[in-house]
Amino acid sequence: MSWTLLTALILALLTAYLVLLLRRSELARMASAVDERARARKAGTHAARLQHPHIDLTRCLGCSACISSCPEEGVLALIHGQAAVVHGAHCVGHGHCQQACPTGAITVQLADLEERRDLPALTRSFEAVGVPGLFLAGEITGHSLIRSAIEQGRTVARAVQDACSLDESPDGSPDWDLIVVGSGPAGLACAVDAQARGLRVLLLEQGSFGGTIAHFPRRKLVLTQPVELPGWGLLTEPSYTREELLEIWQEVARREEITVQAGVRFEGLQKEPGGVWQVKSNRREWTATCVCLALGRRGSPTRLQVPGEELSKVQSALLDSRALSGRKILVVGGGDSAVETALALSLQPDNEVTLAHRGSELSRPGTRNRKHLEEAARTGRVRIEAGSQVVEICTDSVRLTRGGPHDPQAWELENDDVFVHIGGSTPIPLLESCGVSFDPEDRRRAEGSLGSHVPHVERQRLLISLATALIAAVLMIVWVTSNLDYYTLSIAERPLAPGYDTLRPPGRIGVTFGVVATLMILVNLAYLLRRTAWIPLHFGRFRNWMTIHVATGILALLLALLHGGMHIGDTPGGHATLALCTLVVTGSIGRYLYAFVPRATSGRNLASEEVQEELRRMSGELEEADGDFAQRIREFTAEESLREHWNGGYARRLWGLLVSRRRLRHALADLKHQARASGRDEAQVQELALLMVRAHRSAQSAAHFEDLRGILSTWRHIHGWMALLLVLIVAAHIWDALRYGDIMNW
Repeated sequence: MSWTLLTALILALLTAYLVLLLRRSELARMASAVDERARARKAGTHAARLQHPHIDLTRCLGCSACISSCPEEGVLALIHGQAAVVHGAHCVGHGHCQQACPTGAITVQLADLEERRDLPALTRSFEAVGVPGLFLAGEITGHSLIRSAIEQGRTVARAVQDACSLDESPDGSPDWDLIVVGSGPAGLACAVDAQARGLRVLLLEQGSFGGTIAHFPRRKLVLTQPVELPGWGLLTEPSYTREELLEIWQEVARREEITVQAGVRFEGLQKEPGGVWQVKSNRREWTATCVCLALGRRGSPTRLQVPGEELSKVQSALLDSRALSGRKILVVGGGDSAVETALALSLQPDNEVTLAHRGSELSRPGTRNRKHLEEAARTGRVRIEAGSQVVEICTDSVRLTRGGPHDPQAWELENDDVFVHIGGSTPIPLLESCGVSFDPEDRRRAEGSLGSHVPHVERQRLLISLATALIAAVLMIVWVTSNLDYYTLSIAERPLAPGYDTLRPPGRIGVTFGVVATLMILVNLAYLLRRTAWIPLHFGRFRNWMTIHVATGILALLLALLHGGMHIGDTPGGHATLALCTLVVTGSIGRYLYAFVPRATSGRNLASEEVQEELRRMSGELEEADGDFAQRIREFTAEESLREHWNGGYARRLWGLLVSRRRLRHALADLKHQARASGRDEAQVQELALLMVRAHRSAQSAAHFEDLRGILSTWRHIHGWMALLLVLIVAAHIWDALRYGDIMNW
């Protein structure tokens, strides 16, 4: 016995030591992530420009699947057990995080939809709100990925087929059923798909065929995801070079015999009285039933507005870096385009490359580009001039300045070529002249507006898990009912029952139930291995693993009950069943708490900052709302935040949370009833209800942050330690069964 106790003590100390090491490592990573997030806020890269991951922290389980799946380093990090956006500006919208999340807690959305005025108001079919027959697709919609552009183009083609009937054309006999402006991924996909549907299609392109891709530097890698390109098939490679994509584009246009007009600058639209669109260009005019504007966002390159910018050595795009060697080159800009240009030029022989940008540090480029630039600067291939501005461009030199107006520092740099990458003017004025609205209010009212989609993946997969468990429970009831003459007897009476030899725990059927239950537990625990980054168990989608995790947990409990003969005794097997039952209960309630806590409360400093920011936004929205209803919302949230049931032990705080949610439901019902009675339409009623829910969550999070954090954290720890206890008890039960049981004597 003393040896057993000593072994148990050593194992306990070893476990405690390993847990402490893991915790210290986790705290170090978290501290680093919090510091990086603070630096991102200071540099302005915490906020996304277009697409960014939106995390529903009431669903996030902290599995880190989104972080490991993101191809852009530094966008996401795990802070206080949950995912957080660190460098939102580095997100380019791949969507891998959204696909990897097992609970649907993360979605890639467009940033600041409520305020920004550079995104068009579109319906779900990408038709401009209030302008029938005019569609937009591609980067101008805010989605910059090739996959998204192709899918949008195909969506537009389907909508055009429905909107433009070949048998009932508008008055005026238009030249074309559809005119597509722009030959990028969206434009080409739209043109090919529409022509395959029997529509007469004309494709217009201002510059080189291929749209934005044609202006990428030579051999630039373009990331894609598996997507079906009309006229070609599945693009399966994770990345293609510029040349490969252009070759595919040209082959598709040739194979599908698309009518293309290159070198045509789009200048505007006009709707004729008969419903026909008149498309204007620098060459001629065409008429069409429908128009798709598959334009980019950059438009015309922004100029430096300095003397000498008209010199031929000043360029806004690098098409082939191999054409430049032995040159003194200045690249102006602080974004990814500028960095990629500088890096490409630095690889050519005998080039002296200087990168000049206004900021004190480079924060806009993605993590990989910044790492490559830092390496190039360390080896002397690229010289970085931070905080500098170009003041004049001369034939063989460039004058730059640094510092404020009171202490300017000017110097002259020998130079052969200048590349300017400081952005470009968007085509918004041109689109507005065509009738496209960029008003946020129109986006809110648009049916199926972009960015408004909230996935229900978690609910669907949870239904699958619960349906599987329900079917198993029904089968279990049928089995028990058919063997009532055994299961209804006491333990002392069962040896006399006819089916005792096979149904008892060491019997053939009993052991089968036990073995299958053990396998279910192993599969269930494999989910934990799938979550770790250092174990190569990465096959299958994470959401499927989560579904299996829930289903196998319940199935293991049902099979364990059958293995024990529907009796839980004071034995290792009985204790294992109790532990499994507790594990299922804590997992279910803990998952419910994740969705129940008003707002994720993972980490005091980080969450407090976000809660206060949310409260400031809510105050502004309440000021704009109807005064009477806004006052009611304020009074309710203030009253709920100050209730005494939050002062007490864990059980009292948990009960307070449940009661608070019940009161919120009643208050919402009263608010909706009064709003409808006062003559508000349904949209206004729902908007007030959403406002009340958000205000309630934010106020409770701010007032009872530590209480909510304690509720959530306690349940997570109970579930985790119970899983460890279950493994130990099951191992002890199997050891006893093999050592003392008679299962070998079937």
